[in-house]
Amino acid sequence: MANKKIVFTGGGTAGHVTPNIAIMNPLRESGWDITYIGSKNGIEKEIVEKENVPFYGISSGKLRRYFDWKNFSDPFRILKGVGEAYSILRKLRPVVVFSKGGFVTVPVVMAAKLLKIPVIIHESDITPGLANKIATKFATRIFVTFEETAKYFPLEKVLHTGSPIRKELFEGNKVEGKAILGLHENKPIITIMGGSLGARKINETIRESLDILTNSYQIVHLTGKGNVDESLMHVRGYKQFEYISSELPDVLAATDFVISRAGANSIFEFLALRIPMLLIPLSKNASRGDQILNAKSFRKKGYAQVLMEEELTKESLLLNLDSLVSKSEVFLHAMEQTSTQNTVDLIVDEITYYSR
Repeated sequence: MANKKIVFTGGGTAGHVTPNIAIMNPLRESGWDITYIGSKNGIEKEIVEKENVPFYGISSGKLRRYFDWKNFSDPFRILKGVGEAYSILRKLRPVVVFSKGGFVTVPVVMAAKLLKIPVIIHESDITPGLANKIATKFATRIFVTFEETAKYFPLEKVLHTGSPIRKELFEGNKVEGKAILGLHENKPIITIMGGSLGARKINETIRESLDILTNSYQIVHLTGKGNVDESLMHVRGYKQFEYISSELPDVLAATDFVISRAGANSIFEFLALRIPMLLIPLSKNASRGDQILNAKSFRKKGYAQVLMEEELTKESLLLNLDSLVSKSEVFLHAMEQTSTQNTVDLIVDEITYYSR
């Protein structure tokens, strides 16, 4: 009987975990034995354990492009993580490791290489993150979301797959979504998503604009952990949540427009669901600029309106939102022209090759 054991890794943000879940579900249905390796205290532990997938936490050090005193201690954490991952992988004996990115993945892919276990990595953004740049040396196969990304990797390793999207997102019910939210007025619903860790400036600007926004729209605000404002709990037409998990397909089915960061996984989900989006990418002051490139790519292809965070004010938010709504049919038409290639099936087929 073929060995159908696989280890997934990825963490730091939900964007490094939810695409893994999209792939894990069909693999599990076809008899794969799935295990997850992540950081001991990262968001991935909570998300993965909800999926009833065995989880192993390892030590990991953050990889930085800038000076920080922790740069001197974190390499030792990474080495410790390699040792821990090596022990776990040697015990589990998977036929393949699938890495989605984030600093926790570096020890895992290094350990897999030492054990001669094939490694597949997936890069979501247009330019590769530092973890995936390092992982490239140890990777057997590299999947990319954007066609533009292929040039950053060895040609013989790379495959353009697109972004894996959870099947359940397509199964949402608009009526159920409105019932869950308690939003029943005849006004469009806007969902604001700042990412699993939240987005302070977006949160503040939305709240400054509530008096005008709620005149024309119903607002669903995913604030990120610890960012719910209790003083606004009873504002009519405004619903706050730290994070939505199992109800997300229904909530997105009820959503007419979305205001979001420009993480690749999220924006490809909105594209697949045909939801016009206003993207406010994380600024270069707080990131390596990957979200800016993602957003510009979507703007160029006609999928999204883009507002830079440095230009975000109450006035610019309302102006860009008005533009998004007025041009929504144009955005929807561009989205309808996109390829419907089934990324998950393509990736599952590639993974299955290693169990033969």
